[in-house]
Amino acid sequence: MMESENIKATATKAAAPRPAASATPAAPAENELKPAFFAPEDLRAEMERLRKEEGMDFLVNLTGVDWQEDGLGVVYQLESTVTHKQVCLKTATTDRENPLLPSVSDLWDVANIYEREVFDFYGIRFTGHPDMRRVFMREDWVGYPFRKDDETEKNNPLRMTNEPLADVTETLTLNADGTVTRSENRIFEKDEYVVNIGPQHPSTHGVLHFRVSLEGERIRKIDPILGYIHRAVEKISEDMTYPQTLALTDRLDYLGAMQNRHALCMTIEKAMGVEVSDRVKVIRTIMDELQRIDSHILFFSCLCQDLGATTAFLYGFRDREKILDIFEETCGGRLILNYNTIGGVMADIHPNFQKRVKEFIPYMRKNIQEYHDIFTGNVIFQNRSKGVGVLTKEQCISFGCTGGTGRAAGWHNDVRKLRPYAAYDRVRFNEVTRTEGDSFARYMVRMDEILESLDIIEQLIDNIPEGNFQEKMKPIIKVPAGTYYTSVEGSRGEFGVLLESKGDKTPYRLHYRSTGLPLVAAMDTACRNSMIADLITIGGTVDYVVPDIDR
Repeated sequence: MMESENIKATATKAAAPRPAASATPAAPAENELKPAFFAPEDLRAEMERLRKEEGMDFLVNLTGVDWQEDGLGVVYQLESTVTHKQVCLKTATTDRENPLLPSVSDLWDVANIYEREVFDFYGIRFTGHPDMRRVFMREDWVGYPFRKDDETEKNNPLRMTNEPLADVTETLTLNADGTVTRSENRIFEKDEYVVNIGPQHPSTHGVLHFRVSLEGERIRKIDPILGYIHRAVEKISEDMTYPQTLALTDRLDYLGAMQNRHALCMTIEKAMGVEVSDRVKVIRTIMDELQRIDSHILFFSCLCQDLGATTAFLYGFRDREKILDIFEETCGGRLILNYNTIGGVMADIHPNFQKRVKEFIPYMRKNIQEYHDIFTGNVIFQNRSKGVGVLTKEQCISFGCTGGTGRAAGWHNDVRKLRPYAAYDRVRFNEVTRTEGDSFARYMVRMDEILESLDIIEQLIDNIPEGNFQEKMKPIIKVPAGTYYTSVEGSRGEFGVLLESKGDKTPYRLHYRSTGLPLVAAMDTACRNSMIADLITIGGTVDYVVPDIDR
């Protein structure tokens, strides 16, 4: 049914100029964004122009922000995958009772889930969006927890009832006269056969729930239900000092702890104009690549286990232990590493570090061949992965599926190549790509990336320069006022950190570009018309990690 309501378009005003920082760098920070402001009524036209005329086909990031008296709004980061030109813009509405902004979900597929996240946390409804449901919080959650004035604990006592799941959602259409038309949409029809995969399921590698509509054994539609382990890391960070925020990054993705923390440290360092030593840059690069190998080995092991190859699973865990031992000796931890700091690293490398890493390189190169002998060439695995779960290059870009998933479809998206950081500008390595875009291609990209990571480490391990492992920092760290963004090539793709500072010792807004959220968003597209038995293979090769998604 369609009904028209006299909901007037939201009044807007340009955001007030940001306050001056107490200590402004002599030159603008290299990672400062300076987004251009567009009123909501002008945003849609600008977005269409950027998408169609300037080729901004990659929506890098979409971040909700509560600017308080200056309104509720969104920061958009766009990139052309052809020219690699980047654009940043923002919009806001001052109507906190009924905040409305135009949707861009028809321009970039990933905006569908990004806008749902903003609605979930800030209450902003996007006109033209087909599915304005919460994505992380319970459907019966009261309020919007990321607003600065939200009273979360008061409005949401502990509930012991099961979470209600909504099968009905709505689309808001903004009319020319300022009214809004509401139309009802159903996620699943009443006669559809829907099965639940998760939330507790061995192959979801965390707490993840897929509602899957089937026609016989063929998948018609997938509706992901997220947030079972959501910890509000970004909101918690608003009450933490910058050094305190670092500990939380290790807990986002237990297979990307080094890279995630590296990204946050670099964001703060660049904003403050801090230059770390060459020694730190090389150590960070080696650690990032060890972490990548660790992640890809676990990817291999878990995929083997999911498909019934227990022996191969044990091979992978055997080899991964060697990396964890190396981490433990220098960092004191195996999963939660807490190694990178603002201005350097927590401690210098262990005296045995170089020796053990140099022993691991030939060991791992030899054992990769074992993996291929026992699993890759297996006819059962090949039949279950080749031509299964295909994502085209265009689909990967539209969904923002970076990392191995995008590269398996021919998209060159490696941040280490596009925007070199740390010591990546002084090493030679290949960006591994394939063109098939199927489960087998995604698997092979990660297997080949292990070899490339070993090559990177080998070039650096005997060439770690002398120097400080930690720059002297002030007792209280304050980041100059501004909006900053830095990204790294994580184990699963581009991991980015958007930081908005008001010049205080705590971040005003800290947002992490999850590598896994776009991957989960693409699962419906990747699985359509596949067999239900293929869901496990497709999800395993897409390689999402749930704590990174839920944050």
